[in-house]
Amino acid sequence: MTIEEFLTPILILIGFIVAGYALRFVLNVYVTRLTRKTKTKIDDTIIDAIKGPIVVIFLIMGIRFALERVTFIPTDIIGYLPTISYLLIILIATLVTARITAGILKHFGTVRPSVRALMPTLQKIMKIIVYFVAFLLILDALGIQVTALVAAFGIGGLAVAFALQGTLSEFFAGIYIMSDRPVRVGDYVELESGQKGYVLDIGWRSTRIRELPNNIIVVPNSKLAGTIVTNYYLPEPEMATLVQVGVAYSSDLEKVERVTIDVGKKVLEKVTGGVPEFMPFIRYHTFSDFSINFTVILRVKEFVDKYLITHEFVKELHKRYKKEGIVIPFPIRTIYMPKRRG
Repeated sequence: MTIEEFLTPILILIGFIVAGYALRFVLNVYVTRLTRKTKTKIDDTIIDAIKGPIVVIFLIMGIRFALERVTFIPTDIIGYLPTISYLLIILIATLVTARITAGILKHFGTVRPSVRALMPTLQKIMKIIVYFVAFLLILDALGIQVTALVAAFGIGGLAVAFALQGTLSEFFAGIYIMSDRPVRVGDYVELESGQKGYVLDIGWRSTRIRELPNNIIVVPNSKLAGTIVTNYYLPEPEMATLVQVGVAYSSDLEKVERVTIDVGKKVLEKVTGGVPEFMPFIRYHTFSDFSINFTVILRVKEFVDKYLITHEFVKELHKRYKKEGIVIPFPIRTIYMPKRRG
């Protein structure tokens, strides 16, 4: 063996190792510096996952090309080197991909707490998919036909899908609810059926809603995704609350408006749940049989606050109307009794 034959494999191996560490250095110093400036953590997850294994991949490639230059190794053994190195790289790439996928899903669960409950299940599903693809690539590298195997798995998957059709429907409906976010954990919602309450949990199969009497409504995700839902927390929890009032026809409507607004303003300022900076207003709308009716518009911080605000407003308004001489009429029926002729 000449010196050239001895040094060439060593130099090739060293060159690949140096290239691997150089690329790792670039990722550690320059690319990491750029990723820190971005708002998302996904790029950091990818860099952390690949900067270690990349040196191992260069090492594997260096060993392969170095051994191919060694003259004393039999040719039939050299012929296996590409396949062996390819299999090792597939295994490393599989582990890296699984780690990146798990990191991205974890980040997504952190950014959106409402989908956090689904993350463990999704991570397991993605790992199975990644490992299955890697398994097929390994079989293909070994010269094993995978077409029949893929077809068998496809038929089996269809059979499982039909068997679990209801469960899968709820699962994908849950994913839709968590991604599209028509409702979120903590929101106060009202279903088309009239049931309402706070969203406690959005699971992979059902959503739990707590009513104000402290009862739990369990709604299948497919039902929730297909029904009309009023979300009292979107676009924000703060909302208007309407109170219907009627006064006598003899009332001074300008005075009624002034007194009513004054009472509403004081109630919003002193009662918990009111929006103190909001200026209440009224709108007359109906000449009824015995009163002129109008709507008082108040504003509360969230849906359940309207009960206390309305309660206190009605009390204060009744007291103030009595003081100001404003009459709240009640229905009166006049009955005419014809006199009998004796």
